[in-house]
Order: sequence, then structure tokens, then C-alpha cells
Amino acid sequence: MEAAILIMALLFVAFVALGVYVTVKAVGAAKRGVERTVTQARRTVEDTALRAKSVGQPGVAGHLAQLRLSLRTSMRATQEALHARLAEDESLRESIALFERLSAHGHELDDELRRLEREPDKRRTAERMPELRERTERITHSADSLRWAARDRARQFADDDLAALGQQIEMESGALRDWSTKGPTTGEPASWGALSDTPGPAIDAAKPPVTYPWQKAPRPEATS
Repeated sequence: MEAAILIMALLFVAFVALGVYVTVKAVGAAKRGVERTVTQARRTVEDTALRAKSVGQPGVAGHLAQLRLSLRTSMRATQEALHARLAEDESLRESIALFERLSAHGHELDDELRRLEREPDKRRTAERMPELRERTERITHSADSLRWAARDRARQFADDDLAALGQQIEMESGALRDWSTKGPTTGEPASWGALSDTPGPAIDAAKPPVTYPWQKAPRPEATS
């Protein structure tokens, strides 16, 4: 009796612990989802404000907004391009490591540009604009180079795969057309009678046909 009570107590504790673990995981996932949503919303609002400033504000304020917008757009596009291909191309890890180092310089420059937006001495800020523009162009050029290199690499892989597939299809097509000297299964000379009298393979009615995205949907049969 005491053993049964002990087992039931242990099971109860295990179920409680499992429930707590699942709850913590669910709360953590929900919290991360909320944080991603808030971050995305804040980023969208800030980008919209920068676009408005770059167009609507003349002088130093507009130039600073243009630099920040150019920097953020280039860095974000490169980050997304590299991470999107990482699962298919492990060699991009070195590129991502380089990008992380570049991101440190990008964040430093973005913070400095943000501070200068609030700087009251516009004359001193205007004097620094050539240097700030040059730094922005260097960082965005490096980010663009990584992004386009990753895209060119992915396109080359796709071209190579398509070329190899084309060669295999041509070989198979040639084998299929070689019906005049070989039989379909034995390799013996084929005759029209043998080909026409050979029953075709049975079709499994229970197995649904394979469809492809580019196939048109079959026209429904007319019902009486």
C-alpha cells in the first residue's frame, strides 16, 4: 500500500514538473514572439521617420537621415541574404563572421549619426559630413559585396545543378528513343506485335496521381 502511494506521489510530482516546464516554454516562446513584433514595429516606425526626414528636411538633418537609411537598408538586406542561404551552404559561416565584424562598425556609425541628429551645433556637424559619408559608403560597399557574392554563388549552384539535370535528361531521352534495336526489357530486337501485345502495367486505383504546381487542374467530368 505504501509503495502504491509513493508511486502515485512520484507520478503526481512528475506531471506537475512537466506542466511547469511546458508552461515556462510556452511563456518564453510567447515573450520572444512579442519582442520580435515590438522590434519589427519599432524598426518600421524608425525607417519611416528616416525616409520622411531624408525627403522633407533640407540641410544637415536630411543628409544625416539619408546616411542612416542607406546604412540600415544595406546591412539588413545583407544579413537576411546570408542567413537565408546558410542552411544550404555551410561555407557562408565565414561570410557571416565577417559580416558580424562589419556590423560592429555599422552600429557604431548608426549610433553616431543618431547622436548628431540631436546636435545643436549644425555648423560643426556639416563640417563632418564628408567624413561621415565616406564611412557610410565604405561600410555599405562591403555589405553589398558580401550580399551579391552570396547571391552569385547561389545562382551558380542553381545553374550547375540545372546543367547536370539537363545532361541526365538528354541521356535518358536518348535511351528512350533507342527502341529500334533493343526491346523494352530484354535488349532483344523489338517487333511491333510484341510491343503492341504486351499488357501495360496495372494502375493502382487507390494511389492518387502525382501532381505538380505547374499542372492545370483536370476538368471535372460532365454529369448527367
